Amino acid sequence: MNAYELRVTVAPGDIDGLGHVNNTVYLRWVQEVAIAHWEAVVSAADQAAIVWVVVRHEIDYRKPAWAEDEILLRTWVGNATRLTFERFTEIVRGPDGQLLAQARTLWCPVDPESFRPKRVSPELREQFSTG
Repeated sequence: MNAYELRVTVAPGDIDGLGHVNNTVYLRWVQEVAIAHWEAVVSAADQAAIVWVVVRHEIDYRKPAWAEDEILLRTWVGNATRLTFERFTEIVRGPDGQLLAQARTLWCPVDPESFRPKRVSPELREQFSTG
């Protein structure tokens, strides 16, 4: 697995009425680390030629995150076809290594002008795929 990692700190606005990180923040983190991975790996030309839309999110919440926690976001691509990329994400509390959540997301590449699905070249899939 070629994992990409990003560190974030829980911000005051991430906390909900129960005093822990709101579930929607986990979803935002899943998207942020996926985008950061894409931008870190591919050329500017590829970034301009393809945009991504989510087809499906699955998140399993394990433990809560709290204000000011240091969080490690780890993501990698599993099976990558011409029209879908399966992406996995782990959300881990940095200091104690506790797994807070796991996600599986299906992303579809689309043409930035037509917003229609766009096939990804075998070379680009190879940069990410572990499946």
